[in-house]
Amino acid sequence: MKRGLQGRYDILKLGGEEVRAFIPNKLPLKQPLKIDAELARKLDNALVSLGRLDSISEILPDSSLFLYMYVRKEAVLSSMIEGTQSSISDLLVYELEGIPGVPIDDAMEVSNYVKALEYGVKRIDEGFPVSSRLFKEIHNILLSKGRGSTKEPGQYRTSQNWIGGTRPGNAVFVPPPPNMVESCMGNLETFIHDMKSVTPVLLKAAISHVQFETIHPFLDGNGRLGRLLISLLLYENKVLQKPLLYLSLYFKIHRQAYYEYLTNVRINGDWEKWIDFFAEAVIHTSNQAVNTAKNLIALINDHEAKVNSMGRASSTALVVYRCFVKQPVLNANAIQTQTSLSAATIHSSLENLIKLGILEEVSQKKRNKIFAYKEYINILNEGTE
Repeated sequence: MKRGLQGRYDILKLGGEEVRAFIPNKLPLKQPLKIDAELARKLDNALVSLGRLDSISEILPDSSLFLYMYVRKEAVLSSMIEGTQSSISDLLVYELEGIPGVPIDDAMEVSNYVKALEYGVKRIDEGFPVSSRLFKEIHNILLSKGRGSTKEPGQYRTSQNWIGGTRPGNAVFVPPPPNMVESCMGNLETFIHDMKSVTPVLLKAAISHVQFETIHPFLDGNGRLGRLLISLLLYENKVLQKPLLYLSLYFKIHRQAYYEYLTNVRINGDWEKWIDFFAEAVIHTSNQAVNTAKNLIALINDHEAKVNSMGRASSTALVVYRCFVKQPVLNANAIQTQTSLSAATIHSSLENLIKLGILEEVSQKKRNKIFAYKEYINILNEGTE
C-alpha cells in the first residue's frame, strides 16, 4: 500500500554542496497497516516458526552450548555485511589466544559484537528496557576496540553521516542531521514501550528496525545494532526465552531486496511489502536454526558413540571431546584448565580423537597446537561462505 513519503527532507549545506537529509515521520504510523489475509497468514506462520525456535532449548541437551556458537555465527555474518572477512574459525582462534594469527582487526570487530550482544541480554535480564541508554551502552562495547574505536563509541553522532557514495552530496541516502537524532530516537523509544497493547511485537520489531536504520544515529555500527535490536525486542517481550533469532544471513543473501524494501518504505510508505519480507525472513531463519540444532544433536550423538567404542581410553577421551562440544577450537592448555587432566592424558586423548576423524590439528605449530572440531564448525558455517 502506497502512502507517499514517510518523512520530510531538510536541505543542508555541507562542503559547499546542498544535501537533502531525510527526517522520518514520528511513530506510530499515521495511517494504519493494511494486513490482508495473505499477510496475516504469513505473520501467523512467523509466530509459529518462532515457537519452534523457542523449543530448541527443550530438544538440546545443553541449550547454552548452542547459544554460545549461534551467537558467534551471527556475529560473523553481521560483521560480514559491514565488510569484514573474519570466519567463525578465525573468531574462535582469536578468542582462544588473542593473537594476530588471524585477520586481527576483523576478528576483534566480531568479538566486540559477541560481547555487545551478551551485554544487551544481561541488561534485559536485569530488568533494563530496550532504550536509547541501552543502545548507547551496547554501541560502546561494539566499537570499543578496532577500526570503529575512533567513531564516538557510545554516543549519538554529532556530525552528518551518509549511506553509499563518497560524500553526502552523491550519497544514496542521507539520514537526519545530528541535531535531530536525539528527538528521533526519543520517539522510537516511546513507540517501543508505549504501544505494547496496540502494536504486536513482531510488527513492532519490523517497524522499529526500519526506523532505526533510517535515523542511523551513530557514526558507525548502525547496521549491526539495528539487527541486534530485532533479537533484543523479541527477547525482552518474551517471544523467545533465549535471543536465538538472527536475521543477518537472510539479509546478507537478499541484500539488494533488503535495501530496496527500506527505500520503498521511506519514499512510498509501503510498509506491508517490507513486513511481508520481514516475516519471510523470520520463518526461513527460525526453521534453519531448528535444522541446525537437530544436525548438531545428531553429530554429537554419533561422535559420542564412536568415542564410547574405544574401550579403556574412552572415558578420558569423552571428557576431552565434550570440551570441544562446548568450545570447538581449543589447545591443550585450555583443555587442562577445564578438566584438570594431566598433559599426557590430554595429548593421548587428542591423538585418539584425531584418529577417529573427529578432531583436526589446524595450527601447524610445534608447540601450543590448536585443534578444531571441524564437522561441528562446518554445520554452523553453512551460509557464511
